[in-house]
Amino acid sequence: MTDQKRGHAVSLETARRFSVAPMIDWTDRHCRYLHRILTRRGLLFTEMITTGAILNGDTQRLLRFDPVEQPVALQLGGSDPADLAASTRIGDEFGYDEINLNVGCPSDRVQSGKFGACLMAEPDLVADCVRAMRSATDKPVTVKCRIGIDDQDTEESLDRFADKMAEAGVAALYVHARKAWLQGLSPKENRTIPPLDYPRVHRLSARLAPLPIVINGGIETFDDIAVHLQHMHGVMIGRAAYQNPMLLAKVDERLFGDAPRDITLADVMHEMADYAETQLRDGARLNNISRHMLGLANGRPGARQFRQILSVDACRPNAGTEVFLQALAAVEDRAEVAAE
Repeated sequence: MTDQKRGHAVSLETARRFSVAPMIDWTDRHCRYLHRILTRRGLLFTEMITTGAILNGDTQRLLRFDPVEQPVALQLGGSDPADLAASTRIGDEFGYDEINLNVGCPSDRVQSGKFGACLMAEPDLVADCVRAMRSATDKPVTVKCRIGIDDQDTEESLDRFADKMAEAGVAALYVHARKAWLQGLSPKENRTIPPLDYPRVHRLSARLAPLPIVINGGIETFDDIAVHLQHMHGVMIGRAAYQNPMLLAKVDERLFGDAPRDITLADVMHEMADYAETQLRDGARLNNISRHMLGLANGRPGARQFRQILSVDACRPNAGTEVFLQALAAVEDRAEVAAE
């Protein structure tokens, strides 16, 4: 597909080399717009959106996105094949490039709805879901999972699960290299306490080649990424990309071989201000955009004031995009002082 605004052709297969993980309450359309400014090449994901929300809620609010975000994947949460097929059909109509099924989220709320990580115990049901989704779209259908849950033997259970997905026709698997403990650990603890087992995912990738397998979990630096790309089709990062978004500014050069782009903080802030102007006219609130930008100045003099302006001043009644420029000025002023 071609990104008309930026004039950049992006292959979905190539884009999977680097992706930003779906993160609930974080990777909404405003976040994805910011990330797309920084990387033209990587694959972006929506937050997990449940089939119930799509089939019974405001689909325009939930699913609309700016074409500049592409390639972008829609992640669904659900376990009923018919509902997933219907939701996939709707996502296809909105123009998403890939439809992904969440089989990795460990929260109590997700378990009570019988979707997310608990589905790793039911690979036959997940395979039925994948087949139903594939019947509803010509777009690639993929799955994001963990290496196992609770007391499962990860070698045997992950192989069985992955084989079922391959038989059902998934286009790719995204594997978080930790187990999910459905009892006794919170979702936050499940992101850090279960030990990472990267070699297990590397073995899976080698066994299922050429099926694309993308690794996720605890990956933070380009050195980390380089190690994994010796074994994997692609790498997915989450919190590191969200909390330090300027990391994404080097992705196209370091991972896709593009010519270097000198993307400055000023460039990003001015482009986000232009974007926010259009969104405010459409009814958006400034703080719903600015909250994704707090990490842009990390490591720079004035970063604390930058975050304060974006998090506090953007919440004031009638706040406008001048807030973005004020935050930028706080960093630039400190930089001038440090240079004197």
